[in-house]
Amino acid sequence: MISSETEALILRYFHAEHWKVGTIARQLSIHHSVVVRVLAKDGQAPVTGAPRTRLIDPYLPFVRETLAQFPALPAARLYHMVKARGFTGGERHFRDLIKAYRPARKAEAYLRLRPLPGEQAQVDWAHFGHLTIGQAKRPLMAFVMVLSYSRQIYLRFFLDARMENFLRGHVGALTAWNGAPRVLLYDNLKSAVIERQGSAIRFNPALLAFAAHYRFEPRPVAVARGNEKGRVERAIRFIRDNFWPARTFRDLDDLNAQARAWCREVAGRPCPEEKSQSVQAVFDKDDRPRLLPLPTIPYPVVERVKATVGKTPYIRFDTNDYSVPHDCVRKTLTVLAEPHEIRIVDGATVKATHERSYDKGQQIEQADHIEALTQAKHAARAHRLSDRLISAVPQAQTLLANAAARNEPIGRIAQDLLLLLDSYGVAELTAAIAQALERGVAHPNAVRLALTLNRQAQQQLPPAVTTLPAHIKARDVVVRPPRLDVYDRLAVDAEDRHD
Repeated sequence: MISSETEALILRYFHAEHWKVGTIARQLSIHHSVVVRVLAKDGQAPVTGAPRTRLIDPYLPFVRETLAQFPALPAARLYHMVKARGFTGGERHFRDLIKAYRPARKAEAYLRLRPLPGEQAQVDWAHFGHLTIGQAKRPLMAFVMVLSYSRQIYLRFFLDARMENFLRGHVGALTAWNGAPRVLLYDNLKSAVIERQGSAIRFNPALLAFAAHYRFEPRPVAVARGNEKGRVERAIRFIRDNFWPARTFRDLDDLNAQARAWCREVAGRPCPEEKSQSVQAVFDKDDRPRLLPLPTIPYPVVERVKATVGKTPYIRFDTNDYSVPHDCVRKTLTVLAEPHEIRIVDGATVKATHERSYDKGQQIEQADHIEALTQAKHAARAHRLSDRLISAVPQAQTLLANAAARNEPIGRIAQDLLLLLDSYGVAELTAAIAQALERGVAHPNAVRLALTLNRQAQQQLPPAVTTLPAHIKARDVVVRPPRLDVYDRLAVDAEDRHD
C-alpha cells in the first residue's frame, strides 16, 4: 500500500510533467507496477511498447509439453533437447527461464500420529563434529532415543557409530527408563537395516539378537519418509539448539555427565501430548507403567576382534599397540574391547588387560611383559651357550647343574668354559672338568687350574694365545733382544784389569 500523497505525486508527474512510468518509479523508489496500477485506477492507460520477443518463446510449447510428461526431467537434459531443435541461448539463462514452467510438486498432507503410552520410541544418530585426542581426530556422535508419547529424551555421546556403541546406547536408555517400549523406530541406517528392496528388509543380525533379548520389535521407517520419525528429528534439533551451544567439557565422560544432567533438567518442560503436565510427570504416569520389564541379565555388549601377534609381543587394535606376554608371539588372539578397557584373551585365558586409549599410534605396555621378555632373552642366550658346550663336552652338563644349584650365573660359566674348549680341546677339558667335579668345585677357575696342572705334569707349555683382547693389543710393545757380545767384552775387560 502507498499513501495518498504518493498517488498524487504519480498523477502530477505523469500528467503535468509527462514523465514516463519507469522514470516515476525510479524517482519515487517504487515498483513500476505500482505506478501502472495508480494510473489505471485514474482511468489512464500508459502507453507501453510492444512486448519484447525472447529466444525461448518459440520453444515454450515444446518445453511445457515435455515437462508435463516428465516433471522431474533435469534442466540440463531439457536444454540439450531444445538446443538440438535450434535454440541459441545459453544454458544458465535457460535454467532461469524454465523455472516458471516446471509443474509445481503437489503438496502432500500427513496425518498426525498419536502413539499409545509406552508403545513406541524413536532412535537415531547425530553428528556433532570431531574430538581431538592426542594425535587422533575422532568423530563425536550422539545417540538419541525418544519415547514417542511423553517425549522423554535419552542422550549419550560416543567416539564412533559402530554397532557396539549403537547397542550400548540402547542399553543405557532402557536401563535409565527401567523398561523397554514395544516398538523401536529406526531410519534405514546400516546398524539396523543391512539391505532393503521395497518391503523386503534384511535386518542387522546383531540388532535382531539384541531385540530378542529385550523383547521389542525393531521397525524401520519407509524410505525417504523422515516424517515417520519426526519426534527424534525434533529432539536432535532441540539438542543442537538447547544443549550444544557454548558447551565446554574436559573429556567424553564429562560431556556425558552433562548430557545426563541436561536430560533430567529438560524433563520438566511441558509435554506436547498433555501440556498441563511436564514430560517427567507424563513419563512416570503413562509411559513407565506400560514399558516391558527388562531381563534380569543385561545384554553383553563387547567389541570382539581377532588379531594376530607378530614377531614383537604387541597386538594392534584401533590404531594403537598393546603389549602381551612374549609367549603369545605368532598367535591369533581375541580382543574384547569396552569403552574404558580392553582384554586380550586366548580362548578362556586372559593374557593381558589394558586401559583403552583413543589416541593414535600409541604403545601401551605392562612392565611385567617387558621384564619377562628381557629375562627370557638372557636365559635364551645362556641356553645357547650351554647347548654348544654340552654337545662338545657332555660332562659339562653336571658341572652346570651343580653351578645352577648354587645360583651361579650359568651363561657366564658356559662362556668361560667355551673359551677353555677353544684353547685346550675336548680331551683336556673333559679331564679337567672331571677333576673339578671330584674336588666338588663347580666353577671355571677349578677347571682352569686342573688344565694348568695337567700341562705342567706332562711338561707342556700352556696353549699359545692366538688372539689377544683389544685393550691388551693397544698396550703391547715390541721388545728387542739385547746383544750378548757386549757382556762377553765386559767379562774380558774385567779379567785384564785383574791381571
